[in-house]
Amino acid sequence: MKIVWTDFAITNLKAIFDYYATKANKKVAHRIRKRILKSSKQLINNPNSGPMEQNLIGLKKHHRYLVSGNHKLIYRIIDNQIVINDVFDTRQNPSKMIDEKRITE
Repeated sequence: MKIVWTDFAITNLKAIFDYYATKANKKVAHRIRKRILKSSKQLINNPNSGPMEQNLIGLKKHHRYLVSGNHKLIYRIIDNQIVINDVFDTRQNPSKMIDEKRITE
């Protein structure tokens, strides 16, 4: 299996890095980004390890998620690829997860 990050997910990961680099420091930002990227690697051998994302069930696209600290990696399995659609801060209102920008990926 191959992991593919959407542009939207990459943009969100960069925003998370920039936020922590500003609010804390770059060392913290690098640690959080590294943790998120490392957690995605488990999907290569265990693509179904994340539970179904209940907030996106209505889309019927079989979104799953992994938790990494305060963040959810939202992903789908498409053919032989694991497509990471979003990196979502779990401290946000879950209704933001179904925002138009998020569901087009």
